[in-house]
Amino acid sequence: MPARDDPLIDRFLDALWLEKGLADNTRQAYRSDLALFNGWLDERGVRLADAGRDVILDHLAWRLHNAYKARSTARLLSGLRGFYRFLVREGLVAVDPTLQVDLPRLGRPLPKAMSEADVEALLAAPELGDPLGLRDRAMLEVLYACGLRITELISLTLEQVNLRQGVLRTFGKGSKERLVPLGEEANHWLERYLRDARRELLGAKIGDVVFPSQRGDQMTRQTFWYRIKLHAKVAGITASISPHTLRHAFATHLLNHGADLRTVQMLLGHSDLSTTQIYTHVARARLQALHAQHHPRG
Repeated sequence: MPARDDPLIDRFLDALWLEKGLADNTRQAYRSDLALFNGWLDERGVRLADAGRDVILDHLAWRLHNAYKARSTARLLSGLRGFYRFLVREGLVAVDPTLQVDLPRLGRPLPKAMSEADVEALLAAPELGDPLGLRDRAMLEVLYACGLRITELISLTLEQVNLRQGVLRTFGKGSKERLVPLGEEANHWLERYLRDARRELLGAKIGDVVFPSQRGDQMTRQTFWYRIKLHAKVAGITASISPHTLRHAFATHLLNHGADLRTVQMLLGHSDLSTTQIYTHVARARLQALHAQHHPRG
């Protein structure tokens, strides 16, 4: 099914950026969903502004028939709701066709968290004899110590890091700012990397990104994902991991060691506590296993 752009989609995305400051990735996801929906409508001779509730339900049924995941359909419907609310507000349509369309039921997937032993093995995997290895060690340490999103990590600038105070300032979804402590280990490796390797990676280029690529530019998410897989193989980790796996490990290990949920919420940059509460299931499973192992009536 071919995607099809529309000026109304551009107007909606511009409004999102102006009003909510949504991240580029979020807006691109909305653009992709809306363009694909518009392409589906175009094949049926329906204009985007003329789509009614029945047409949207037909599209959701089509997605179900074609085995689209419930989570991607929920994201599409969320985008459609925002889009048609915008059209109503702008006086471009009279009625929001999504008002009586229910979101698909979603399961509650538990995040895959690494064990503390696997994290230690991964952190120790980079070869420290070259600038890339030292950079990767510092990146992994910061990622695990701070629970950053991958985009927050690769876009980190020197201005956002305060080694003397041992904190970094990052901007999460919606450009929301938060301060996160580095901890002694991450602070040590970051200081060592900045002193011994960063200048060599930058070469003749001048930039303020903390973790430049081998070419001296800002690293892509895909590149760092590849580097993590490479180090996981060296560490003997067979499970599939990603940068987000370390963010999950950060949250889970904090809870397992007694941190309260509100603190984890603040450190992760979640605006809603319900987003963080998924980690209590992981921590609870750990507590149940410990109880079963050590309690005389476990």
